[in-house]
Amino acid sequence: MATKHEQILDHIETLAVGEKISVRRIAKDLQVSEGTAYRAIKEAETNRLVSTIERVGTIRIERKKKENIERLTYAEIVNIVDGQVLGGRAGLHKSLNKFVIGAMQLEDMMRYTEAGNLLIVGNRYKAHEYALRAGAAVLVTGGFEASDGVKKLADEFELPIISTSYDTFTVATMINRAIYDQLIKKEILLIEDILIPLEETDHLNLKEPIRRYHELNEETTHGGFPVVDQSNRLVGIITSRDVIGHLPTELIEKVMTKDPITVSMQTSVAAAGHRMIWEGIDLLPVADDSGKLKGVISRQDVLKAIQTAQRQPQQGETIDDIIKSQLHQQTSDKLLLEFRVTPQMTNAYGSISHGAYTMILTEAASAILKTKNRKDSVLENLTIYFLKPVQLDVLVYVKPTILDISRKSAKVEVEVSLENEIVGKAMLTFQLLDR
Repeated sequence: MATKHEQILDHIETLAVGEKISVRRIAKDLQVSEGTAYRAIKEAETNRLVSTIERVGTIRIERKKKENIERLTYAEIVNIVDGQVLGGRAGLHKSLNKFVIGAMQLEDMMRYTEAGNLLIVGNRYKAHEYALRAGAAVLVTGGFEASDGVKKLADEFELPIISTSYDTFTVATMINRAIYDQLIKKEILLIEDILIPLEETDHLNLKEPIRRYHELNEETTHGGFPVVDQSNRLVGIITSRDVIGHLPTELIEKVMTKDPITVSMQTSVAAAGHRMIWEGIDLLPVADDSGKLKGVISRQDVLKAIQTAQRQPQQGETIDDIIKSQLHQQTSDKLLLEFRVTPQMTNAYGSISHGAYTMILTEAASAILKTKNRKDSVLENLTIYFLKPVQLDVLVYVKPTILDISRKSAKVEVEVSLENEIVGKAMLTFQLLDR
């Protein structure tokens, strides 16, 4: 039987796109507490089912696929520009496909404005009307209002007219920044991208005998399985170690490992991989907020996904990407890296920031490990000595040296120098993982 939380999420999915949702109404309709309703609505927002807008409320929007996340809804535009909805609230759930900056003559402006667009313009009232009639929504910049006739037209066509206090240039910058951030998010692999779904996941019930584990082990050659109760809630995990010395007739619930480590659909693959390596586990169950099993991921799945992602072209650059791009190998016979300190790497005092410094040291150490063996490495410990400040625009040399390496771990020393003077040192410990 579904929990109240799940019932609310199912109910939200059945609502018409564009319908307004409130905590009080959900609580009353489904006879749940307002706290339960609030938590479910927040999860629906995370799952891109609804969007909450200040002074408007929460509305049901179309669920967007991850690969099309750069297509924004008008509701999201309201949030990005801290806008006020003047009319056409019923159309806030709609997606837009193009932005038009209204910085030209009216006739020219209308040539570029089509259905599904967003016209960004100031207090040019004729342009507001013409855009709505063409099927485009309007974003009025500079804090200006719209005429009563235009508001009425917006309601009639169900096309939002939004007002923001920011100027046109700032608004365009804010929207571009939001799209850019979402492109970066799109590239981050999440568990939902690599999950072995529940219908393909072999699992056991806690009331089954250990004999059933042996049967499933023989069928699949897998060593471990998640264990669920009658409601499909994850209650444990069972491996070959758990069943040693136990009779086939004993119940799984007596020998399973209770309260297993789990991840959610929104956990990043990198975080899950690090956890699996750290805990020394090969199978990780995936559960939702109510504890129901959604599937599993294996260590092989995680490694394969990370290695594939490393070969993909970047669409949106993070600070780490910018820093990595500055590292260059200076010599071909031995590993000596160089980089120039750019403005993005500095703190308020014009010196290299601790974050950028850490990133460069980690990348240098990882680079030398890759020259010695075909292994992926996970940073376990880092000690840095900041001997002298490193200023903007200087050329710095980084020399990594492997001090000790075994099958499962490695210690690397990294020396940072500037004009033949050592300005920093670091000691890094890595866990190594076979590909």
